[in-house]
Amino acid sequence: MKRIFRTEPEHGRRLFSVLAVALLLLIADVLNYADPVRQVLGQALTPVRWLLTAPRELADNIDSYMTEHDALITENEALQARIRVLQVQNQRVASLQAENDRMRALLGASEELEARVLAAEILSLDPDPYTHQVVINRGKADGVTLGMPILDSGGVMGQVVQVETYQSQVLLVADRNHAIPVQVNRNGVRAIAVGSGRLGELTLVHVPDTADIQEGDLLVTSGLGQRFPEGYPVGTVKSVSHDPARDFATVAAIPSAALDRSRHVILLMNPAEVLDERQPQ
Repeated sequence: MKRIFRTEPEHGRRLFSVLAVALLLLIADVLNYADPVRQVLGQALTPVRWLLTAPRELADNIDSYMTEHDALITENEALQARIRVLQVQNQRVASLQAENDRMRALLGASEELEARVLAAEILSLDPDPYTHQVVINRGKADGVTLGMPILDSGGVMGQVVQVETYQSQVLLVADRNHAIPVQVNRNGVRAIAVGSGRLGELTLVHVPDTADIQEGDLLVTSGLGQRFPEGYPVGTVKSVSHDPARDFATVAAIPSAALDRSRHVILLMNPAEVLDERQPQ
């Protein structure tokens, strides 16, 4: 055990040498003689230091980049979602604006009518492509009766053919089973406008080949038949065809009402019913 703690001469010399060198370095550092050495050693060790720190710096940079990348992706997704929401809201605003325009036009049309009117809304369409009928949200409870004329802001749309308590079925003027007496607004020439089975076209039947009807003439209700009051727009003549072999001309017209677009409509109340309601009971 005593040999372990014994200091041999060789070990003493080494210890003395280390202490001497440390003392010299301390003195040189105090006297600023070690700065050149320190600079040389620093420059020599710079590549080593860079190699030792480069992996960590690279890992930190990659981690920072991925964090920022994920944050940018999340922010971009949130912005895209917000843009979609704003686009939908903008579409809704545009839809409401268009609906307001239609309602103002409808209100303007109703103010020009002398008869009492009832506003209604189209609920559904008949799925049969050969039948042009719609269902409105007015019925017996609202005073709707069979045959009541239906108009939009452009003109005559059709008439009520079936009435229930809270809704009614309307036959549009374009249906093949619909006919309406009309006259040319320009000169009073009378005719019958029937549905062609296509929403964008009416046909005038039994028009003499010599009748004064021209392309662009406005067709209005004639008041005959005691169903539609006189003077409401029905359509505009788009073509007149004459065949020498036939006694009647072929006349086609475009409906004044927006049959494929209108949602809000007006029902013309029967003037006779209005008078009856005003009579004292």
